[in-house]
Amino acid sequence: MGERDSYIQTAGPAGPSTAFTIAEVRLTPILIADPPLLNTHGVHQPHTPRLVVEIVTADGTSGIGETYGDTRYLNLAAPLAAALPGHSVTDLNGLFTLAEQVCGDVTGTSDSVAAGGLRGVQTADKLRLSVISGFEVACLDALGKIVGLPVHALLGGKVRDTVDYSAYLFYKLDGHPQGQGEPDDWGAALDPAGVVAQARRFAATHGFGSFKLKGGVFPPEQEIAAIRALADAFPGRPLRLDPNGAWSAATSLHVARELAGVLEYLEDPAGSTAEMAEVAQGTDVPLATNMCVTTFQEIKEAFARDAVQVVLSDHHYWGGLRNTQQLAAVCRTFGVGLSMHSNTHLGISLAAMTHVAATVPNLDYACDSHYPWQTEDVITERHVFTGGALTVSDLPGLGVELDRDALGKLHRRWLDDDGTMRDRDDVAAMRKADPAWRAPSVPRW
Repeated sequence: MGERDSYIQTAGPAGPSTAFTIAEVRLTPILIADPPLLNTHGVHQPHTPRLVVEIVTADGTSGIGETYGDTRYLNLAAPLAAALPGHSVTDLNGLFTLAEQVCGDVTGTSDSVAAGGLRGVQTADKLRLSVISGFEVACLDALGKIVGLPVHALLGGKVRDTVDYSAYLFYKLDGHPQGQGEPDDWGAALDPAGVVAQARRFAATHGFGSFKLKGGVFPPEQEIAAIRALADAFPGRPLRLDPNGAWSAATSLHVARELAGVLEYLEDPAGSTAEMAEVAQGTDVPLATNMCVTTFQEIKEAFARDAVQVVLSDHHYWGGLRNTQQLAAVCRTFGVGLSMHSNTHLGISLAAMTHVAATVPNLDYACDSHYPWQTEDVITERHVFTGGALTVSDLPGLGVELDRDALGKLHRRWLDDDGTMRDRDDVAAMRKADPAWRAPSVPRW
């Protein structure tokens, strides 16, 4: 990637064009501030990488998208950006074909590769889909601006005017190890009381009425106690627990029994489809996943074995907004519930999530969102949750505008980084607090 320029650009070819023709593609890798949030692998680093994709058409219309910014994604995004000028923003099917032609296999193998540790089995094909998602959203944003329609209208029209989101609770350190990163005023959350206090603040500030706790951090009994404390503090409110596959099937069944009637669903308690199927056979608590079902190829086994009852869609995983709609149709066909997974994202991705969520009839649960944890953004006006929901924008495109000053600042941070944070590594970040920390073997409990 070109480190000397504020933006990494590809100029379009000369020749005849229309307003829909892509003339230029800009890739801007950035580092955004992230709090010291804990998960089963470690702790978030002070900064996490994201990639902003900007597509400029021949008439000067700019469309924006966002996706993961780790090196492996950048290496795939660069050749796609170079090949896109001259193509039309309307040719979304061709975008997938072009990506297959020019991206190749960044890993050099079709075997699984590590990608953050929290996404389940990762492959080169899955990496490519995550890259395509940012380009597809940028194309839709540009197309919507050209024709004067919101993205949800390009996807067939909205079926709801607001989209519900869930508070995303984390066990949390008081500050980043070794004094790194920006300070925050949240304080530590390392016990049930800390988790409940965090939830109360989310409810008061954003109006969230459902709560998800990222688990897999402490022994299961401690996390059971935290969920029970939440149930006492918020009686009747939907609660979720997600240990990211940290438990064995036996431990998962134990937790499910202890929290039967308390949990709305239990997310990825075990680390494989086979283990999830075993757990599902032994409990009536619905099991959700964003780890063992992240591609269409993985649906058949999981649904045939009744391993999951809720799929957490994520347009970054599935290759964009239209694929998310196709996933929703498959879930509806098989009677499997649907919600939406979140990553450490900014306002571009949240806008895209909200548009596609507005078009899905069978959105059965409130969506996840990390957004309230992020203090930085690259859009001119931050999204505001009201009653735990976002109003779906009817402005052309995504309804958000790029803040170029903010983008430039976060890109300079990426340029100035010594390479330690350009690839997310929760294990390495945790070693700064505990030098003996190693990537935990799965299952941990």
